[in-house]
Amino acid sequence: MMTHSARRFGSAVLASSVLALGLAACGGTTKGSTEASSAPAQPTSSAPAKADPNAPMKQGLKLAFLPKAINNPYETIVDNAGIEAAKEFSGTAKEVGPSDASASSQISYINTLTQQGQDAILIAANDANAVCGPLKQAMAKGIKIVAYDSDAAKECRDIFINQASSEEVGRSEVKLLADMIGHKGDIAILSATANATNQNTWIEFMKDELTKPEYKDMKLVKVAYGDDEDQKSFQQTQGLLQAYPNLKGIISPTTVGISAGARYISGSKYKGKVVLTGLGTPNQMRQFVKDGTVQKFALWNPKDLGYLAAYAAAALSSGQITGAEGETFKAGKLGEKTIGKDGEIILGPPFTFDASNIDQFDF
Repeated sequence: MMTHSARRFGSAVLASSVLALGLAACGGTTKGSTEASSAPAQPTSSAPAKADPNAPMKQGLKLAFLPKAINNPYETIVDNAGIEAAKEFSGTAKEVGPSDASASSQISYINTLTQQGQDAILIAANDANAVCGPLKQAMAKGIKIVAYDSDAAKECRDIFINQASSEEVGRSEVKLLADMIGHKGDIAILSATANATNQNTWIEFMKDELTKPEYKDMKLVKVAYGDDEDQKSFQQTQGLLQAYPNLKGIISPTTVGISAGARYISGSKYKGKVVLTGLGTPNQMRQFVKDGTVQKFALWNPKDLGYLAAYAAAALSSGQITGAEGETFKAGKLGEKTIGKDGEIILGPPFTFDASNIDQFDF
């Protein structure tokens, strides 16, 4: 689940809207709002050939969130918000998923959810292609597929809820770091898994941004992977700093990576010397901003991401949209949303957190 300086993405309107949202987070391998465990699975009807924006919202929809890993704090926030959102349209939702973020770990869960006859499966894909076959089988049974956070291959889902424009995320992260290191020095990227769709897309835009003249004195020396595991990300941070003694900054576009990196730097000789930024949640990063380890980092509101995903799944399942470009639907308190190219729906611009505003947020 970010923007900035030259284009400081922190408008008062955005700040107030994010601030207004609280946070409900709880752990567990499976959690939901009154799951229908005893009722037999009902087959879903196939999508209409044409969207009917005036179609009534179906009652009793069953949604299932399948995150990259159930022990990822960020994805817990996203999924819990989606579970709560389902109650607003009289649906039920649950979260199920693996404890690791490997490419194949989500497949058995997709198969089980398909057998259960869910109306929609919402997935943050660990690997865009590894999940494709099972998702196609689910679609063949009339189950709607909503990718969120990290996209699946386009032919294997109906829509993709993107937290922000991928280009905007990637370029803004470079701009944010460049401003803090004076546009000079070696930098590294600490990513999640090597196959994560969102990470790789953002990194490509980071690399492209770095080709611009204003970054001629900055050099990307390494892209490291912490596999969205806290301890591995901690060790990768240590390894980067030891391998590249002239390193001036690290971008970690993953909530697990940035917090693990900050934890290492905060207790090391590199504190105050190496700049760390990326994507994190305020509660996770607060102590590191206050102790001077991290100056600025970015994100969007993960609650809004889960909320929007739930409403999009409901609109799909009710025939209000089919996933075609230009279609619109009502997303509860977030208002009307429009489907863009390739079935992508963008939540909104990222937001930059720093010492001046971090205490205004609680998630």
